[in-house]
Amino acid sequence: MSPHALYVTAAYAITAVVLAGLIGWILIDQRARKRELAELEAAGVRRRSDKTGGKP
Repeated sequence: MSPHALYVTAAYAITAVVLAGLIGWILIDQRARKRELAELEAAGVRRRSDKTGGKP
């Protein structure tokens, strides 16, 4: 494998690892935010956009 091909392959591999890490981080953070929202809603805190149980 030529040095140029090795460089390109390494660049793509590093990019793939970084993107996979970012996607994983986003998914983990999404679960945490959903858990926090569920805890707040269970405590009685409602969203302003929730028109079902609030004032008209």
